[in-house]
Order: sequence, then structure tokens, then C-alpha cells
Amino acid sequence: MGAGHNGLTCACYLAQAGLKVLVLERRNLVGGAAVTEEFHPGFRNSTASYTVSLLHPKVLRDLHLAEHGLTLIERPMQNFLPLPDGSAFCAGPTLADTLAAVQHRSPADAARLPAFHAMLERVVHFLRHLVLKTPPARLHGPRDLWSLLALGRELRRLPAETQRDIHELLTRSAGDLLDAWFEWDPLKALHGFDAVVGTFQNPYAPASAYGLLHHAFGEVNGKRGVWGHALGGMGSITQAMAREAARLGVQIRTDAPVAAVLTDRIRGNRPRVSGVQLADGSRLDARIVAANVNPKLLFLELLARETLPAEFRARIEHYRCESATFRMNVALTELPRFSVLPQNGAHHGSGIIIAPSLGYMERAYADARSTGWSRAPIVEMLIPSTLDPTLAPPGAHVASLFCQHFAYTLPNGRSWRDERERAADAIIDTVTDHAPNFRRSIVGALILSPADLEERFGLFGGDIFHGAHGPDQLWAARPVLGHGNYRTPVAGLYVCGSGSHPGGGVTGLPGHNAAREMLQDRRST
Repeated sequence: MGAGHNGLTCACYLAQAGLKVLVLERRNLVGGAAVTEEFHPGFRNSTASYTVSLLHPKVLRDLHLAEHGLTLIERPMQNFLPLPDGSAFCAGPTLADTLAAVQHRSPADAARLPAFHAMLERVVHFLRHLVLKTPPARLHGPRDLWSLLALGRELRRLPAETQRDIHELLTRSAGDLLDAWFEWDPLKALHGFDAVVGTFQNPYAPASAYGLLHHAFGEVNGKRGVWGHALGGMGSITQAMAREAARLGVQIRTDAPVAAVLTDRIRGNRPRVSGVQLADGSRLDARIVAANVNPKLLFLELLARETLPAEFRARIEHYRCESATFRMNVALTELPRFSVLPQNGAHHGSGIIIAPSLGYMERAYADARSTGWSRAPIVEMLIPSTLDPTLAPPGAHVASLFCQHFAYTLPNGRSWRDERERAADAIIDTVTDHAPNFRRSIVGALILSPADLEERFGLFGGDIFHGAHGPDQLWAARPVLGHGNYRTPVAGLYVCGSGSHPGGGVTGLPGHNAAREMLQDRRST
């Protein structure tokens, strides 16, 4: 269920093992939130997900994505932050470049930055293999107990300093952590952005430092910690997956929304999946179903209420699911000319972050909590057409605007249908404050509020990660403690989307791991 990147990944691994696989997609194209679409005549862009780094190398290799036409390119500069004092902070493409940019603003921070990166890499090195492992469930079986014992042994072997680093990154706020490391606000903002992106929280929220860690797992073309673009947009990833699925004999049906997951009863009165019912009333029988949808959508809307234990259902009802993300694509007649750096250059191919301090991010969050959306929003802008001219007509460009914080539920009964344009104007004004030609260069736009993201892509609550990333909803507790192993209370029904371990982002890992568990269960029965 769901032809997003995790659903396609799961389907491919199952088909590689010889299973007969059918993928059902409610939209008229595959890809889920990783799609490329024309949004204005002659202008195409990644509609929702917009940049690549977290796609796992094993998935890339196993699904032969390069052979199916996927090309990934690095950003010529990693990040560019226009600053209120009329200067700019340019980070990357290498650590040496970032150090040079920091050195003249804060020599102390430049001295500490290599140690900070080394600390993150040590922790990521330890955790990297865990993203490919299935978390323990109920600890009744030897497999779960053994996995915990093995993890404990690995932790015990680590130096005490690394153990403390892991503890801090999983428990402290990003703001407290960064304040302890650095003094220059823009450097803290550069890293703090990763802690708030796609998560409705301020950088001083407890345990928000995990966001730094989650975004440090990535790589592009073997270079770790690097972000880049998929030529042709993010849809190139899922189109390559779809081609591999077709090669393996997977059937993909679009315009086939699932209305209900069907079950019957087996011994012990435990429910077992028996198939799905489509919106047109037709029924498809199946002994195994994998759901690449948000856990709330699956358990609260697609399964009959009496199917699930009341306690489990109550936990799902309280599953935190809101990323406060507002997404725009704009068609431009020319590149933005930033007041602090007006000439064309590598900064146009970077991740352009408008959020110069952690305090700015705090205020954006406070605004959204009190009024529904931030008056001075956090904006990341990418202009992929600077690296991929196929996305726009000659001389023109497309830009992705990925913005925080915009609450899914607006106060005082207001609706996103009425507020969408006002919020978009606030975002455009924010960019125009730094690039005066920006507003007048826009000839077309696709505007997606949190409600639009839910309606268009099935992102429950507008949540791009299928659920908040926090210690209460990660690893063995994603989506619910006791069911972090991709299995559900319904026999034969599995979860394979970002609402399962290791969480959100275009990784392919939930689909990869779920397929492995499905195949293991099939071999053992």
C-alpha cells in the first residue's frame, strides 16, 4: 500500500526473493512525496521532498538505481546564510572552506568546529549499523534479548567520552548543546536548522539534538555529510525504483486508493489480514500486506476499530504527528540577487537558509504556537535549476522553499484554505527582504500548506516524517513500543514506511528492513 520510495523499496526486495508483489497507489503517478511534477508551464521541480543525502548506499546498490538512470550530484556549496548585519556565511563545500568562513568571525569556534564534526562522526559511526537492524519488540524471545545484549556490549566497548556524546545527542536540546560548543550565532543556526526542520519544536526543546544526528547519517556519491540533488528532481529516485520493480515483475497500480484493510480471525481470536478493499468497492485478497502509510492513517482510518487492542489504539491516537512544514515551488524569470552577495555564484546551488540564529528559530516557533504560523518564518531555499537546466526554460529557474513553522491546526477556527496565500506572501516577503528582485521574478507557484500536504500525499497531520522524531517515537518505540519490529497486532500486516525505524527522510531503510522481516516470517511458517 503506497508507491512512495519505501513502498517501492520493500516491493523490490520481496520480488527479488521470488514473491508475487502488487503495489497499490492512490495517486496517478508513483513516488509518494518523492516526485517531480510540472507545476507551471515549462517548469518542473521536486514537489515535496527536495534534496538528497540520506538515501542509503545499500538500497542504491541493491536496486541498481544508477543503472536505471539515477544520477546524484553534490551541491557546489553546502549552505549559504544571508545575515542581518549585511554579511553572509558560506559553508562548504569542504570543512576547510567552512573553517575559513568561520575563522574571521570567531577564531574560537573555528578551533572547535573540527572537534564537533569528529564528535558527530564518532556517534554516527557507532549508530550507522543500527539503521539496518530491526529493533527489539517484546523481549520474550531469544532474538530480541540477544540483540539488546549485543548492543550493550558494543556500547561498553566505546570510550567513555563517546558514550557521553551519545547520551547528550539523544537527551539534550540542540540549543543547549550548540551553546556549549560555539559562540557565533550563525554557526549555531547552521546546525540548529537540522534540529527544527520537519519537526514542530524550538531548538531548545528537550531531546531536539537528535535532529543534528539524524541529518548527519547521509552521503552523496560516497562523500559523507554531503547534500545534493537528483538530476531530474526527486522523482528520478522513485522512477528508477519503479523501473527496477518492473524488471522484477512487480505490478504497480495507480489510481487505486485503499479504503480499508480487511481482516479475519485466527486461533486465539487474533486478527489476521485477509486483503484490502479499494475505494471503488473491489476487494483484493492477500495473506501479507505491507503499509507504506502514516501509522495514524493505517491504524485509525483503514482498520476497523474493533480489530486493534484498545490500549494499542489509544497509543496510536496520541502518536505525535505534525511537522509544521509549509512547502512552495516557484517559477522564476531570473536568479535571486542577494543584497549581501548579488553576483551569480556557487551560493545559488547551495541550501540557502534564512534563519540567522537560534533566537530567530525560537521566535518562529512561538509565533506558530500562538497565531498559527510564524511572521518571520524559517526558510530553506534551493534552486536546483542552477545544476539541472532541464527543470526550467533557458534563462529561467525553479526554486524550492521549505519553510517552518506553520501549524497544521490554526487557532480560532481558521482554515488553511483561507490562510494559504497570506502565509505564502509572508514567505515570499522573507526571501525578498534578502533578495530584492525575488518577488517580481516569480511567474508561477505551487503552494502546499500542511493541510495540502496531507490531502495531496497522505501525510497525516502534514507530517513529512510520518511522525515526530523524539526518544518516545524512535527505534523500538516507532510507532509504538512493542511493535518497532515492523509487525503489527494484525498477523500478516506490516508497516514499511517512515513511521517505522529508522524514521523519516528519503532513505529506503524502512522498506528494506520491513521486507527482510516479512521474508523471515514467511520462511518460519
